[in-house]
Amino acid sequence: MPNIEIILILLLAVAVLAIVARRIGVPYPILLVLGGALLGFVPGLPQIELAPDLVFLIFLPPLLYSDGWLTSWRDFRADLRNIGLLSIGLVIATTVIVAVVAHALIPAFTWPAAFVLGAVVSPTDAVAATAIAQRVGLPRRLVTIVEGESLVNDATGLVVYRFAVAAVATGTFSLVMAGAQFVEVSVGGVAIGLAVGWLITWLERHLNDSPVEITISFLAPFAAYIPAEALGVSGVLAAVAAGLYAGRQSPRVFSPTSRLQTEIVWEVVIYLMNGLLFILIGLQLRTLLALMPGESPATLLGYGALVSLAVILVRLVWVFPRRGACPPRYPGIWRAFHRTAAHHLPHLLRHPGDAGSTGFDAPQPHPLARSGRRRQRWARRAARAPADGTRGHSAYHGARGRGVGHS
Repeated sequence: MPNIEIILILLLAVAVLAIVARRIGVPYPILLVLGGALLGFVPGLPQIELAPDLVFLIFLPPLLYSDGWLTSWRDFRADLRNIGLLSIGLVIATTVIVAVVAHALIPAFTWPAAFVLGAVVSPTDAVAATAIAQRVGLPRRLVTIVEGESLVNDATGLVVYRFAVAAVATGTFSLVMAGAQFVEVSVGGVAIGLAVGWLITWLERHLNDSPVEITISFLAPFAAYIPAEALGVSGVLAAVAAGLYAGRQSPRVFSPTSRLQTEIVWEVVIYLMNGLLFILIGLQLRTLLALMPGESPATLLGYGALVSLAVILVRLVWVFPRRGACPPRYPGIWRAFHRTAAHHLPHLLRHPGDAGSTGFDAPQPHPLARSGRRRQRWARRAARAPADGTRGHSAYHGARGRGVGHS
């Protein structure tokens, strides 16, 4: 079967599975992976192998760049500490714990191979995490932190992965060299990304042609990623940094019409790329089973469940309190969750026919604002809130707004 026909079949499967996912209320990345796994066993369909170089070069830069473009720099900077602790500290902790679990429970799993596995599963996926977070109605700040974490943790995971692979090949590992190289590739990647972002912004400022501007925006992630990888620094962080810079400057560079057209085109392209990538990941199950003929599917599923449980437990222990009486590791996240949940739940339960049923029309007294001083502060913020409700809709978000746009 020609490759173009296979791609068309996969695109059709992406559309069908996305419709089914919306109907049954499941985030579409999960259903695409499962659908791809089942599709791999369809008779007559050729075995498809996903080359890592293809993913890193074709899929990864645009996905990372678009995430950076759509991320509010104000929100990202406000939670930079929490994002750093999750995207660096949690990734390393997850890698170590998964390596210990894999080495202890999976026969013939050497330490270097176990660390390779830990580095592969430790970073979170931006699309799946964001889709689930929005579906369950998590506070905006938590969604921002999860999205920011997924932007940066790929770089940490890739650096750990490279050192793990090198340890497998050479049998040696140096923590000092690993730390120094991590700083080097991170700083270098960010510097190249900011330089490319500035150059792209400068070019688009002197253009007034929407198709050309959209074309340049598609070339931007590759212009950041490829030189960074060629110089031995992080292409992942280069693409993210370029996207953050270009997204922050876009209101000053693009006309409203060009910006709207660019976002619409990017939305379609990123949707198709995400769909193809997830379904291709599912298709690899057939190839993986062929490479391990001595293991039963039930045994492999058991190993996968153990590794997944280890990843989930490490995140829970890392984020939430170690003991019931001690403060959380991230008190800001914990306070934001309670404040926004306490404020938004009553609005979300309001009848659609009620006046102001959106829940964001005007700030209401916060349930936790018990003291007179807190009520006075709330009254002052309510008086400053615009009538359209786009800002000042809660005590926590009053100063920051809903995070719409880049500032």
